[in-house]
Amino acid sequence: MGVFDLRKIKDPFEKLANIFAGVSELIATHSPDELAVESPFYGKNAQVILKLGRAQGAAITAAVMKGIPVTEYAPRKAKIAICGNGAASKEQVSMMIQKTLKVDLDSRYLDATDALAIALCHHYQQSNPLAGVGGKPDWKKFLLENPDRIKK
Repeated sequence: MGVFDLRKIKDPFEKLANIFAGVSELIATHSPDELAVESPFYGKNAQVILKLGRAQGAAITAAVMKGIPVTEYAPRKAKIAICGNGAASKEQVSMMIQKTLKVDLDSRYLDATDALAIALCHHYQQSNPLAGVGGKPDWKKFLLENPDRIKK
């Protein structure tokens, strides 16, 4: 888990280029099969969501240009997947990730911990045999794939 520290870059478009290049480099290094991102949510400041959306767009474009599928998750869904509580704090999410993965995470980078929560949420979603389109259970698909589970 790493962090792109862009605080020293003043030009917002140069920041986007750095995000695109950084994500492209990560893709080249790790060859991921999929990318999961947190969907933007409206907070107190519209400028923040605009900047976040642009940053996500740069990361998403890097993946899409390499043919990597992208899935988006609401912050609340990730919190439910990790903590069982959609209103969990960043600290609670971090604690649960540390316990789940048996790792130590730096509390200075709670936004990076959020990204790890999105990745874990995606893993859980992809490995759930009942997960269907939009995260809703697809019972018909499950039954077709598991006829031995049907008792008559």
